[in-house]
Amino acid sequence: MIAPPPRWVRRAVLAPLVVVLAVVMVPTTLMFALVVGAALTWVLPGRLRVVRVLWMAAFYIVWDAAALLALLGLWIASGFGLAARQPWYRRAHVRLARGMLAVFFWQVRWTLRLRIDVEVGAGTLPDVPLVVISRHAGPGDSFILVDRLLDLAGRAPAVVLKDTLQWDPAIDVLLHRLPSAFVTPVSRRPAGRPGARQTVHRIAEHLTADDALVLFPEGGNVTPRRRTARIDALRAAGQHDLARRAAEMGNVMAPHTGGFSAAMEGSPGAAVLVVAHTGLERLVTLKDIWRELPMDKVITLGGWIHPPGTLPADDVGRAAWLFDQWEVVDTWIAERTPAPAP
Repeated sequence: MIAPPPRWVRRAVLAPLVVVLAVVMVPTTLMFALVVGAALTWVLPGRLRVVRVLWMAAFYIVWDAAALLALLGLWIASGFGLAARQPWYRRAHVRLARGMLAVFFWQVRWTLRLRIDVEVGAGTLPDVPLVVISRHAGPGDSFILVDRLLDLAGRAPAVVLKDTLQWDPAIDVLLHRLPSAFVTPVSRRPAGRPGARQTVHRIAEHLTADDALVLFPEGGNVTPRRRTARIDALRAAGQHDLARRAAEMGNVMAPHTGGFSAAMEGSPGAAVLVVAHTGLERLVTLKDIWRELPMDKVITLGGWIHPPGTLPADDVGRAAWLFDQWEVVDTWIAERTPAPAP
């Protein structure tokens, strides 16, 4: 993806542009959806795909613009940023994130007909910092996970994401005000800028019992090319046992272990929540999403708690432990994936 522009461009150009789009383009888009879209949809496969896509696009612009205006209001209320380090300022942003995600998923359920079921494993969340490791599959799974953490667990999420997500102004502004970070890939990272491992360690050091650091060790959606490349990389590094185990997992991709190990080094007293989910695996490309509209899907979310002090204390042990968990996730997904039709 294209690298995001400098911060001043994102604040002075992209953010106002979204608000202007919400005011000017949305009525036009809705009219197009109702008149032209409805007239064309009968020629295309699926049920009202054009209308649904245009409606969700219009809704997302309004949703993003509303979030930006609320964030602007909080910044003004803080004395134009002078009170940005006060506890109430952070709590207000967590409440805003919870409310905005609730509205977003209400619309997703209504327009795309998605349902999210949560299977809670044994154990309750201890009153310590939380490190969440989740598989990465399908569009919006990070939104779903953050929503569940805010709603069910009452935790403020600290998320480490690719820097390209800064193209979205609301996500850009909100996450820069929470203990989260955007990581630039090595291929275009300026010299001296910290990488993913250093960034994760820095955030983990400041986690409290009200926080949850969210990591996606696979680094992206599972594709055959990425899966094969990851196995080849493990073999090239001499990690033949991990490569063999990765090749035997058919539903997940071999996890990168560096970020997880850095999180545990930064917050050794943290509990770990392993998250598995299924329901969006087939949605990798825009073509996949178009084909499946309306989705009519059930997303099942499961998780297991590992209390503090139960994990290995060295990098090699943590890597093996992480692969152990990914094998459990792989089995969990296989048990909930319907057999292909004959």
